[in-house]
Amino acid sequence: MPTKIRLQRRGKRGQPFYHIVIADGRAPRDGKFIEKIGTYNPLTRPADIDIDFNKAISWLTQGAQPTDTVRAILAYTGVLYKNHLQKGVQKGAMTEEQAEIKFQAWLQEKQAKIAGKKKEFELSIKDASKKLHENEIKLNEAKAQAVAKKRAEIAAVESAAHAQAEVHVAETPAVVAEAAPAEEPKQE
Repeated sequence: MPTKIRLQRRGKRGQPFYHIVIADGRAPRDGKFIEKIGTYNPLTRPADIDIDFNKAISWLTQGAQPTDTVRAILAYTGVLYKNHLQKGVQKGAMTEEQAEIKFQAWLQEKQAKIAGKKKEFELSIKDASKKLHENEIKLNEAKAQAVAKKRAEIAAVESAAHAQAEVHVAETPAVVAEAAPAEEPKQE
């Protein structure tokens, strides 16, 4: 019975969440499993991976084969590297202490990279938010200028109409006086 280290999908549609499990190679993806050794959440940046190192290494030494995705996850977390170092210790290439020192150095470097990626992602989000805010301010200023221009045009048209009406009113009595002929006595 070949065992596989695979992902078992959880979560609702569009929001995947995975359990990392040890299962029989013939079992369906979300079917029966032997043991759960961790979780994987691909929706966060960077992805959240929680895995039990000791269980994963023990299953790898027993011959469990990880799927491609799980192999990438195990490499990312350092499980495959630690397994590689333990094989070197078993062959006598190095001591246990040397292997642990190498692994801790690698782990610190990896954690620094992850922290840098998180910080870079947060800064990019802040920059995008800041640019969006600046663009919104520019749009609001442009709209305010357009409204002010429109109001000025309307005010100019109204003042011109009002001035023309005043001129027309001032001329109207003189025109009425001229237009009305003097009454002539009736001739009978």
